[in-house]
Amino acid sequence: MSGAAQMMHVSLPGAGVRGGPLALWLGPLLHSVAGPELALTCAILLALGLFTQPASLGLFLAVLAGAIMQTSDSQLLVCVLIVWYLVSGAGPFSLDHALSGLASSALTPARAFLRAADWLRGTILPVYQVLLRAGLAAALLLPHTLGRGMQVFLGELGRPPMMPFASTLPSLMATLAAALLLAGAATRYLAILLLLGVGLGAMLNQNWSTELYWTFALGLVIVRGPGVLSVDAVIERWLRRTYPELEGRPSFSLEGLPRVVIVGAGFGGLTCAEALRGTPVAVTVIDRANHHLFQPLLYQVATASLSPGDIAAPIRPLFRDAFNINVLYGSVTGVDTRTQLVELGDNRVPYDYLVLASGATHGYFGRDEWQGLAPGLKRLEDATEIRRRLLTAFERAELTEDVLERRALLTFVIVGGGPTGVELAGAIAELARLGMHKEFRRFDPADARIVLVQSAPRILPTFPETLSSIAQRSLEQLGVEVRTGKPVDAIDRSGARIGGEHIPARTVLWAAGVVASPAARWLGAAADRAGRVIVGPDLKVTGMSNVFAIGDTAASKGWAGRDVPGLAPAAKQAGAYVARIIRAHAWGRPVPPPFEYRHRGSLATIGRRSAVVELGNLRLWGAPAWWLWGTVHVGLLVGVRNRVTTIVNWFWSYVTFKSAIRLITGADPTT
Repeated sequence: MSGAAQMMHVSLPGAGVRGGPLALWLGPLLHSVAGPELALTCAILLALGLFTQPASLGLFLAVLAGAIMQTSDSQLLVCVLIVWYLVSGAGPFSLDHALSGLASSALTPARAFLRAADWLRGTILPVYQVLLRAGLAAALLLPHTLGRGMQVFLGELGRPPMMPFASTLPSLMATLAAALLLAGAATRYLAILLLLGVGLGAMLNQNWSTELYWTFALGLVIVRGPGVLSVDAVIERWLRRTYPELEGRPSFSLEGLPRVVIVGAGFGGLTCAEALRGTPVAVTVIDRANHHLFQPLLYQVATASLSPGDIAAPIRPLFRDAFNINVLYGSVTGVDTRTQLVELGDNRVPYDYLVLASGATHGYFGRDEWQGLAPGLKRLEDATEIRRRLLTAFERAELTEDVLERRALLTFVIVGGGPTGVELAGAIAELARLGMHKEFRRFDPADARIVLVQSAPRILPTFPETLSSIAQRSLEQLGVEVRTGKPVDAIDRSGARIGGEHIPARTVLWAAGVVASPAARWLGAAADRAGRVIVGPDLKVTGMSNVFAIGDTAASKGWAGRDVPGLAPAAKQAGAYVARIIRAHAWGRPVPPPFEYRHRGSLATIGRRSAVVELGNLRLWGAPAWWLWGTVHVGLLVGVRNRVTTIVNWFWSYVTFKSAIRLITGADPTT
């Protein structure tokens, strides 16, 4: 609306007095009576969206009177644009719309006025849109259908306006474009191309004076479409009838369809559910959290580099438009394979196909009493608890007067030299040496002692030995003490005993082992030493034809006879494979061959511009590996918002060496 008002006040070349304002080209008749006053009043009403249609009618009559005295392209195009507001009204952002409730009030004149406006929109607007398309088509064709002499002759009489750059188009192209406009086929796309042509032509030809009006006219077609009387509208109605899911309506009934229950919304479960979108099955996703968590970046939440919201996405919005997928929030307590029911406390969820993707948790090798003393890192709650412990340790070190206590507070022991342990150790070292510079007065945070303990002969044992050595050197350059071949003998509140040596430390973190969810116990199925359900080549639980296990829940030999690793890509591949089996059953098609895991490589970051990457025969380290690591992890995040916020936070930390997320939250169980 404001655009129309502004348009009425601009100088209008080629209309009476060239470059004069609106009042100078309304025509001698209205100008001598009420031209300027009428123009100003109508323009104010248009800007407010008040009495839009009467104001448009007044301006239309004024411009039309001026056009009778002296016709120009500008005047005719302004008439076309004003008529749009006359028949369509002001739109939702206007005072007219705010007052539309008067149509049901006792004010008889208001009811009559608003009903007349509705009639114009419902009856005249479709006709106007056809005429607008016809006018644009004629403007394209005229330069190719009229000779030069005829154009001059018509120019003297008042010819219809011609699109400025139309004469530069090949005749066949102009004819095709005009035919599409007239039929209302691919209208918006064609109008965008014509608008680009008008803009480009205006830059190349400074003598053009009507590009503003052509921009408005084409903009109407782009924004509001060709109208109901068009080929596009017919195609759209057919698509809506044929594919109701385009409007979020079910394309088939869920009654009697196979029921698929997916336990866990991690990488595997989410991939499986997404692949079943639109498949004739009724899917139920169950998770004990209401969000999908990107676990590979949990350590960055734990070390205050990212916030929890950066690496987690609510599950329900992910399936908002998937009518055949339902999401349930709850913890599975058991599975009755005889009656095919998943138990959620007192609730029961029936299934025809069951996909267990319930993940894993920390494993303490039978020393469960260490769990409260050395938290692991599998959930957001774990990450925020570790962050609380880390930051609290620095704050207490500032508070205490005891030198030995401060030394213990500033000692951090990480048990486990896999990717999680290495990444935690590197991130804590960077937090202490770079992120807290000059923030404490009684000690230097860079004096913090970080000890990484690995019972195996080297850290990152699943990586090639050369990359393990590079990772260890990078950690040591950050000041991390790496102790390999040293088992953990004991953990208590005073610290940890490593290989017979007691290390006083108030913060001990666990990254040494994991144990699968109790899925095997739910099913009464065979499991390996880590509690993972043993599955066959098709990822079905042994002895069960309709129960699958994927991700960290499954023990699969699908990696050329070797164990499939507990990595995100492996879980995603398994989830997609199970979905293919279920789709094959639903559509009556042959099932896919046995599952084969395709290893894409392994990545681990050590610190700022330092990482190791193994991609088949390609091995990278240092800054190139770090950039590749970051690119891969951002790409795997769910949702554009998470990707953008993660990039912004990383960039801020990279440039300033600071973190904006150093928040101590949650209660301290020791106080």
